Amino acid sequence: MHLPIDLVMKIYYMILAVIGVPVNLVAIVILSRGKCGLSTCTTRYLVAMAAADLLVIITEVILRWINLYYFPVSFLDITPVCSVIAVLKRAATDCSVWFTVTFTFDRFVSICWQKLKTKYCTGRTAAVVLATSCILLSSKNIPHYFVFEPWVIIDNVPWGCATIPAYVTEPGWVGFDWFGTVLTPLLPFAAILLLNTLTVRHILVASRVRKRLRGESKGENGSDPEMESRRKSVILLFTISGSFILLWLVYVVHFLYYSIAGINPDYYKDSISTFAQVGSILQNLSSCTNTFIYGVTQSKFREQLKSAVKYPVSSIIQLIKKKQNN
Repeated sequence: MHLPIDLVMKIYYMILAVIGVPVNLVAIVILSRGKCGLSTCTTRYLVAMAAADLLVIITEVILRWINLYYFPVSFLDITPVCSVIAVLKRAATDCSVWFTVTFTFDRFVSICWQKLKTKYCTGRTAAVVLATSCILLSSKNIPHYFVFEPWVIIDNVPWGCATIPAYVTEPGWVGFDWFGTVLTPLLPFAAILLLNTLTVRHILVASRVRKRLRGESKGENGSDPEMESRRKSVILLFTISGSFILLWLVYVVHFLYYSIAGINPDYYKDSISTFAQVGSILQNLSSCTNTFIYGVTQSKFREQLKSAVKYPVSSIIQLIKKKQNN
């Protein structure tokens, strides 16, 4: 027996919200304390990514999908309100994606350009890059407010957000849509793949050189703290960027389809609609995977997480013992 796709998505988005909000909040709190053994600039990028992912969960999963499935008629469905939510959702998504790119570039500079590292890989530079990216990406999404029209008008109140037909027919809107998707996620795809390729190439070359200098090529064994530190940094980098590429792939294929076919998504056939929904499911899943990646790849993050989990339990136990003693 197969469950209807709508029922699957209804359950999925509730689970995603229940998991996504706390895990991103936990990541923000733990990383902000600066006790995970990461540099200041790396910490700021990861905190920003977690914050952007949290906003995606709130705007896309909670305000859009959970509202749609569990509260089919609410003030959030008034056309101006859902238009604002759409703008916020796209801005949050863009920030989440491009913060991943800026983090990837920061790690690329840190690993491959040692001379530039001391100037670029700083907390101040990270703050400037993140703030500038956020402002530009948010401004870019303002026109999306005008992409929607009401499904119906009741007592002079517009309800629903239907995509205007001109969005897929008029050259201006089509170009704007292409620009938006090239910016997120096509260009990030290319940038991340290029930066990771260059990083791997540099690491392989540097590893051979260091082994030769340390005499390991002659059979001498010994640990190399610098290469070990670099290895951990690369594992974190590749798991984050690799997860992003895999989870956004279906969305990219869907965009290419409807851009070439010129079909309004509001009028899809069932099979294409299901494919688009799968793309949305995977895309939104990317908003709560980074915390699990930190837990798997970063031992100090796991230690901080264990301490955070144990703290309320130990506090309750101490409180109970104190009351018993009294």
